[in-house]
Amino acid sequence: MIKGGQRVDTATGVMLADPHALGNARHEPGESLFDPKHWSARGELAPVDGGRGSAWFIGNAENPWVLRHYRRGGFIARVTADQYFWLGEERVRAFVEWRLLAYLRQWGLRIPRPVAAWYRRVGLTYRCDLITRRIIDARSLSAALAMDALAQEGWQAIGRAIARLHAQGVDHADLNAHNILLDDNFNISIIDFDRGRLRAPGAWRMSNLARLSRSLAKISPSLPPGRFTPEAWRNLLVGYQNRGIPAAG
Repeated sequence: MIKGGQRVDTATGVMLADPHALGNARHEPGESLFDPKHWSARGELAPVDGGRGSAWFIGNAENPWVLRHYRRGGFIARVTADQYFWLGEERVRAFVEWRLLAYLRQWGLRIPRPVAAWYRRVGLTYRCDLITRRIIDARSLSAALAMDALAQEGWQAIGRAIARLHAQGVDHADLNAHNILLDDNFNISIIDFDRGRLRAPGAWRMSNLARLSRSLAKISPSLPPGRFTPEAWRNLLVGYQNRGIPAAG
C-alpha cells in the first residue's frame, strides 16, 4: 500500500488504485482500464468537452468515471506530446495527483474521488493516466456562463470553495473557468489537480485567484454580454473573504 493506495504491477507498467473505488473492475487487466479502445468496445466511452482529446467519460451508471491521459503543454509539447522524464515512482504525475486527491478527500472537500492511476516507463521517460469518479449533474463554470448569468450566490459559493481549498494549503496549479464545476444548487467542485501541491500560506493564494480572473477575462468575449463583470468578481472575493482568508481586490 502507498499512502492509502494499493500498488499493483501490471504487464507493462504499475498501477496505484483504491480497490473499493474500482469495484468489480479490479478483476480486469490493469492496462485495459486506461485504454480508451477498451471502453469504446463496451460502448462506455464519450469525450469530455474541452478535454483536447485526452479526457473521456468512461464506465456506466454504477461506475461513472473520467479517464485522463497526461499530455504536455506549452513549448515542450512540440517536442513530445505525452512523455515525461523519469525521476522516480514517487514523482510520477498521475501518482502525485492521486495521492493529493486522496488526502483532500479526508477533509470533506468537493473534489473527484481518485480511482486508479497508471504509468508505463520506457527508458528515461514515462507516460501516465488517471481515473477519477465523475461528478454527476455538474457543469463547468465556463459552460454555465455560456448558458446564463450566474447569480450573486453562485459567485460567492465559488469564492468559499476556493477559500476552503486554500485553508488546507492546496496550491492549484491551473485554477480556471473550466476546472470549477457547479450544479443547480451552487454546490461547487474543483477538478484537475495536476501539478497541485501543499504549501504554507503565501502569495500563491493570490496567484491562484489572479489566474482564475485571467481565465474568465479570456473567455468573456465568447460569452453574451454581462456574464463576467467587476461586480461578479467582487462577489467571488466576498465569498472568499467570508471563509476568513483576506484577498486582494
